[in-house]
Amino acid sequence: MRRGKTKERLFQVFLYGIMVLIGVITLYPFLNVLAISFNDALDTVKGGIYLWPRVFTWNNYREVFTYPNLVIGFNMSLLRTITGTVLGLISTAMVAYVISCREFIACRLVSALFILTMYVSGGLIPEFMLVRKLGLMNNFWVYILPGLISGWNVFVIRAYMDTLPESLTESAKLDGANELTIFFRIIFPLCKPILATIALFIAVGQWNSWFDTYIYCSGNRALTTLQYEMMRILQDVTSATTSSIYGMNEYNAPRTSPESIQAAITIVVTLPILFVYPFLQKYFVKGLTLGALKS
Repeated sequence: MRRGKTKERLFQVFLYGIMVLIGVITLYPFLNVLAISFNDALDTVKGGIYLWPRVFTWNNYREVFTYPNLVIGFNMSLLRTITGTVLGLISTAMVAYVISCREFIACRLVSALFILTMYVSGGLIPEFMLVRKLGLMNNFWVYILPGLISGWNVFVIRAYMDTLPESLTESAKLDGANELTIFFRIIFPLCKPILATIALFIAVGQWNSWFDTYIYCSGNRALTTLQYEMMRILQDVTSATTSSIYGMNEYNAPRTSPESIQAAITIVVTLPILFVYPFLQKYFVKGLTLGALKS
């Protein structure tokens, strides 16, 4: 009996050790970037920065936040993230509900079309031509409409909806409820775990996106995004001829470097998502796994 308990304890210690090792491996890159972002640029060039800054300084963040369009970019990124997440989540959930209904005659056809979009893409040039024909160039809605619905997200939500008992919708229909009432009053609230998960996916995609700003909205500075401005800062530091971004100190040495600025930029754009994730984390695993189970 004692032998069995000893083996069980050793196994638990082994599991805890593995989990601690995985945690360290996962956290180390972020902590290393954080340390570099707070370390002096000249000292960073020497290497050897791991978990703690050797020469602490705020200069890297000062250089980043003195960039003129940073506030505009932050506000636009926040606006597109909130708008894109809300509209994308509602639209995706409505499509998932439609193709989950067995009464829908074209269910298989619509599902096949969405599956096709997951494997076949028109490419950048046709997409650019379509956006220009639709008059979305230098328009805020170019951030929202082209990627409003994702086929993968549709099928994840549909898989979750398939686990809900059909008696819910049948009893609602007997009480005279229409499809919109059933969706918003019954189905939508019951799908909270998977909707929170998909909302996180959409929000991260919207927040991190910068290439669409470069392609479609580079001519309108009012529509610039935080990630696009961060990319421009990094380019300026790398090529670096202006004293405002790549200045000289009293020893005629650079105050910052591309590596230090890149680390500071990474922390700045990552923190907002890190603050949101804890509120959705409790739904994350449940949302992705429950839809894979069949009763």
